Amino acid sequence: MMRLPSAFPCLSVLVMLATITLLNVGYSRSLQLTSTGPQTIKRAEGESVTLGCTYTPGSSDTGELDIEWSVVSPDTTQKDQLLLSYTGGRKYIHGKPELVEGLGFAAGDPSLGDASLIIASLSHGHSATYQCKVKKSPGVDMRKVSLVVMVKPSKPRCRVEGGEEVGMPVSLHCKSDQGSTPLSYAWTVDRVGPVSTANIQNSVTGELLIRNHSESFAGVYLCEVTNAVGAERCRIRLRAVKPPNRAGVIAGTVVGSLLLLIIIVLLLCVFLYKWRGSPRYEKEVANEIREDAPAPESRPGSRGGSLYYSQVPRSQTGRTDTAPPLPPGSNSTGDVPLKYDGQYGCIV
Repeated sequence: MMRLPSAFPCLSVLVMLATITLLNVGYSRSLQLTSTGPQTIKRAEGESVTLGCTYTPGSSDTGELDIEWSVVSPDTTQKDQLLLSYTGGRKYIHGKPELVEGLGFAAGDPSLGDASLIIASLSHGHSATYQCKVKKSPGVDMRKVSLVVMVKPSKPRCRVEGGEEVGMPVSLHCKSDQGSTPLSYAWTVDRVGPVSTANIQNSVTGELLIRNHSESFAGVYLCEVTNAVGAERCRIRLRAVKPPNRAGVIAGTVVGSLLLLIIIVLLLCVFLYKWRGSPRYEKEVANEIREDAPAPESRPGSRGGSLYYSQVPRSQTGRTDTAPPLPPGSNSTGDVPLKYDGQYGCIV
């Protein structure tokens, strides 16, 4: 009888351990989300995406199943925007049409443990943080996933800058007009592999600089531009052109200049020759001779002869070799004989 009180402490310890075990079992069997994967998902515009939200209800969860998908507001003072829900065995769509278009549950019946959300065609407006909340009283659990919608790089354009001459610097350029940043460019030699380490490659601007071009660098080059959601490529052929003979170029330039000068001189000579043979030129020369010729000196007894001579006809050449006859009524006796001066064209 005296030993009975000593058994009560042992009995109380056993009861406590049993209670703790029952509580742990009941907690482990409550509703839990089982989805795993990255908390941030990046996808390209136009693609589809599935945001996972699988769950396992506990044996003690006997309440009505309630599932909600919402967009978490970046402003903590604002309410989250409800998009999609499932309750009482029915699906409901909420929110703005531009956000809920193409949204739906991935599974036909979300009550079977899969409440994942699918978006059929992504746009830039779908970039947001999404929250999945599954509740079945007394169990409840939730999960958040960030979705980033990006633009794939557009097909880049490859070009060569420089004369492609051996011994001279030449650079290859690659540029994509569209695509979400950051964009990364990489040059390789087609069917060969990475470019030579002697060349300078800029992964941000897409430039490949060859400081001293040679025939060993000739070939087909491939440029690839990438970002987190896609990649595009372009190809270009790089030649190795031997530099021209500079002495020959200089000699050719000199010879060409001389030939051009000779042609110009010949054209001027032809023009002057034709101009001198024109009637206008002969008339101008005749006028210049008449104006420049000095007047004949006056001599005694030449006035009458001069007046008379003005009526004497001339030959076609403008000169006469015989002296004209004396004017009527003149007497040569005692007078100085008159002579015809062929230089001045008059009687003196």
